[in-house]
Amino acid sequence: MVVCGDDGLAHRLAAELRGVYEEQVTLVVPPAERAVRPPVVGRARAVSAALLDRVVSAAVNRAAGNGTPPAPSEPVGGQRTLEAVEATEAVLAEAGVERAAALALVYDDDETNIRAALTARRLNPRLRLVLRLYNRRLGQHIEELLDQAAALAAGSAGGTGDASDAFSGDASTTVLSDADTAAPALAATAVVGTSKVVQTNGLLLRAVERPPTGPGESDPPGLPTLALLSANGSDPAFADGSETSGEQGPLLLPDAAAVREAAASGRRGSVVLEQVAYSAGPALPSGRGVGVMAPFASLFSRRLRWSLAGLVACVFALAVALWLVTGIHPLGALYLTLLDLFAINDPAVGATTERQVLQLLSGLMGLLLLPVLLAAVLEALGTFRGAGTLRRPPRGLGGHVVLLGLGKIGTRVLTRLRELNIPVVCVEAGPEARGLAVARRLRVPVVLGDVTQEGVLEAAKIHRAHALLAVTSSDTTNLEAALYARSLRPDLRVVLRLYDDDFATAVYRTLRAAHPQALTRSRSVTHLAAPSFAGAMMGRQILGAIPVERRVLLFAALQVGGHAQLEGKTVGEAFRAGYWRVLALDGGREPQGEPGLVWDLPDTYVLRGSDRVVLAATRRGLAQLLRRRERGGSGG
Repeated sequence: MVVCGDDGLAHRLAAELRGVYEEQVTLVVPPAERAVRPPVVGRARAVSAALLDRVVSAAVNRAAGNGTPPAPSEPVGGQRTLEAVEATEAVLAEAGVERAAALALVYDDDETNIRAALTARRLNPRLRLVLRLYNRRLGQHIEELLDQAAALAAGSAGGTGDASDAFSGDASTTVLSDADTAAPALAATAVVGTSKVVQTNGLLLRAVERPPTGPGESDPPGLPTLALLSANGSDPAFADGSETSGEQGPLLLPDAAAVREAAASGRRGSVVLEQVAYSAGPALPSGRGVGVMAPFASLFSRRLRWSLAGLVACVFALAVALWLVTGIHPLGALYLTLLDLFAINDPAVGATTERQVLQLLSGLMGLLLLPVLLAAVLEALGTFRGAGTLRRPPRGLGGHVVLLGLGKIGTRVLTRLRELNIPVVCVEAGPEARGLAVARRLRVPVVLGDVTQEGVLEAAKIHRAHALLAVTSSDTTNLEAALYARSLRPDLRVVLRLYDDDFATAVYRTLRAAHPQALTRSRSVTHLAAPSFAGAMMGRQILGAIPVERRVLLFAALQVGGHAQLEGKTVGEAFRAGYWRVLALDGGREPQGEPGLVWDLPDTYVLRGSDRVVLAATRRGLAQLLRRRERGGSGG
């Protein structure tokens, strides 16, 4: 396996491949003076992280842009590290892509990844490629292009074989985005009661957290339990759990006995599968004119709308009074009232006193109506003129999510929140941020300013907000904003995106200890994204991942054929607690004989090689399935 990157995702992905999948890895990173600090991968990966720190890297003895290959380092702990500014042809050749099973290109720049992918496909047509691209539309075209190139090369190469023959059947290209992988989890964490959702290619998997059940209570039938939450949630210092907290920590894919024991104790919450279905999902507004034509309600301010409503009510009241006084037809009374209102009716000389008083009151209403109509016209013109500009948070806004940062991650989170119809106010320091165009198109209010400066969060109505979601690229900025928001609203729900997962754990526990009644979450994007990238390198497309406290549960679609742990076994026999669980059958042979997705499979259903299943798995469980399949091993 070869991993090329220039940030923390590359280091975490390499550790994931070594520690979980037990693969030999060659890591290509920038020279030491330009590389970022590799993140701590968690206490369960402490050994892998230590090996990363002890790797002896080779110096790059070439000027920028020339083709001299770097000198390789000696493998240490299953990993070899090369230092190179960019993955050129010479660097890829030195890294061994001609003999490699898979290559992951996770540079932060899309163009760099595409250029290296084209070179790698030419060097090894049978290489499995995993690319990190932010541009999803471009990624689809790149997948098709590289897969077509691999198919043509395989057709013309004939039957020559080498050390990579075990992997020659899957020379696929997978394009992933760490932003797309992490955004649903970040958005769901910021909203109380929002389901954990995995949605890809029309497949919707939704899981929800349920509180501990009381005596005599049980979860609704037919909902598979995916995880049990920490048993020591009453202790703020350890409420988030960890992978090394044993029975006290989160338990993924528990068996029936563990679920019954947790229900009896009443100490553990659970994560249950609520829905598995095909759904097109909510579509974002698109097309010409979207974001330009404002909704009618947004044309006028709330105060102006109430003023107009009050005047209209007064006009109808005068019309009713005139009808009662004169006895004429109600429509005639309304007509005369409007004539009096606009001062185009004859004076009521010689009429009754009541009629004269009503005419004077109608004239007074006309004087009051004139400035209100003028204000309405000016506001409407201003709304149309400013439809293509950034909106300010409206007066009286409350119950919204304050989103800090509109970079790659922030833009995806914003899109996800709007898909869920969650009101959002964005805060961005840079006027040229990539997410401002999306915020303008979705008509989301934006506050431009440095969030660390006093008054910026107040302008975003933080005192009436539902949650704060800090996803800027700076850990210190996110932490400072969270602490300042805590001083304004001690009970505010806070979600932080932090680069280092160990740092994220420490921040979470400290904030929970300081504010035990508040809801705080800290998330590392690389922690959420690395399992999906690693699974794709093993040859299977990961559908998505959901966080369970500080652990990750993966969803994958697999063909049963070739997996001895699944093929020929019933659904009940195939279930392995703590490793994997079959959730649904996708097409093929189905008990009901109907096409589509069947997720309420009986435990007696026998899995055949032609079946394609959707399953939930831990990282180690999925590693066992994929590794034994790739190496032709049998499983038990």
